[in-house]
Amino acid sequence: MTKEDTRARLIAEGARLIHKKGYNHTGVLEILQASGVAKGSFYFYFQTKEEFGLAVVVYFSEFMVARMERHLSDASLTHIGRLKRFFDEMMNYFGHEGCSCGCPIGNLAQELADLNDTFRKTLKDVLDTMQGKIAGCLEAAQDAHEIASDLNPHEAASFILNSWEGALTRMKTEKNLEPLTVFDKMMFGRFLARPGEEEHCLGDPGGRRSPVQ
Repeated sequence: MTKEDTRARLIAEGARLIHKKGYNHTGVLEILQASGVAKGSFYFYFQTKEEFGLAVVVYFSEFMVARMERHLSDASLTHIGRLKRFFDEMMNYFGHEGCSCGCPIGNLAQELADLNDTFRKTLKDVLDTMQGKIAGCLEAAQDAHEIASDLNPHEAASFILNSWEGALTRMKTEKNLEPLTVFDKMMFGRFLARPGEEEHCLGDPGGRRSPVQ
């Protein structure tokens, strides 16, 4: 295994543990054991646990942004349909995981933003990137007359991301998908429905029909 492979394995296994347990409750020795890397090798790749944690944030960011880009570039769907498909994939993932863990970026923001300014700024950059992807999708949707022209895409993107992160917190607390299904129904059946089609969307189970046609 090359040095690059070992470093990548440490990050991937550390990310899995941190997503499940949080940054402060995940120890270096536990990461080494999960990675199958010799004890003492951690500091060969990372000078501090903070440096490692920031690498994990980049790992999570690349994962999320790649999935957003894959769905938002799907020309077979409307722009709103692409955005909905991304959130559908995330909802299916959390259902498969038993409504646990939540968003790794949101979790780390709640855990570390008030305690470590370096983490706070890095996490803010990730959330800003995600918000920017959503805003770009909404701008394209406006150009295609899929949503109201007077909607501010940047404010709407902030609202969507904030609503999603809040729904994930409720999901973890209630241990069911209802907060995410309510998000889906209200966001795509009402807030982002085609002008004049709101009731039609809400009448369709899950509000799933018109955005993806």
